[in-house]
Amino acid sequence: MSCCRFQQCSRSLVIAIAMEAEAQPFVDHLGLKPVHDFFPAEAPFHAFQGTHDNCFLTVVTNGKDQVHGTGVDNCGTVPAALATFLTLQKLKGQVDLLINAGTCGGFSSKGAEIGDAFLTTATAYHDRRIPIPPFIPYGIGKVESLSTKQLASAIGAKTGICTTGNSLDMHDIDHLHIQNNDASVKDMEAAAIAWACELHETPHFCVKVVTDIVDGDKPTEEEFLENLHSASKKLQEILPQVIEYVCGKDHSEL
Repeated sequence: MSCCRFQQCSRSLVIAIAMEAEAQPFVDHLGLKPVHDFFPAEAPFHAFQGTHDNCFLTVVTNGKDQVHGTGVDNCGTVPAALATFLTLQKLKGQVDLLINAGTCGGFSSKGAEIGDAFLTTATAYHDRRIPIPPFIPYGIGKVESLSTKQLASAIGAKTGICTTGNSLDMHDIDHLHIQNNDASVKDMEAAAIAWACELHETPHFCVKVVTDIVDGDKPTEEEFLENLHSASKKLQEILPQVIEYVCGKDHSEL
């Protein structure tokens, strides 16, 4: 753990992780501390800050559902976009890079296997179907990620497009749009986080670990739950490697 203060660190990174179970081991490992007044009181989100390897880190999570009383993790595009926007607004002009870390579904047709780590080349939506020009490209919402070819090679990660939707399962119409997006992995937050980053002109990319094979023969929800723990463990192994590689390097070196 480095002892640099915010102004003295070479880089300031935001790590956006939707689920608390995915974030907590990473927060504990790096000794990051909760910042209780980071978000407005009404927001359910959580923030943790600290330093590592000459980088100032802010980890944000989506918190738990308070509106419907379920207590489950807030997931999907709405909390992801709002948490990211508020974070970048709070740290306006101070963030060098945002990394969206989490789990995802993968497509065997694109070479994905359970436990694979992917770095995104771009993000897009597969469930914003608005067949009215010029709303079509807006609905797809494709956003390029920061190039990370050298990082992917260094940590043994695969690369590809992440497609985002607000449902865990996938219907035929989703599959058609996912194919059109040329996606390798599928999640519920990445495109929304990328949108918020673009509004703040903040470079970004995603680190995703595969929990389930979307085009496989097992029900998505069963395979997701079966592999969530092992995929989260893999994320805890690879995310510090990503941070250590990124800290101290220019974007062109990634």
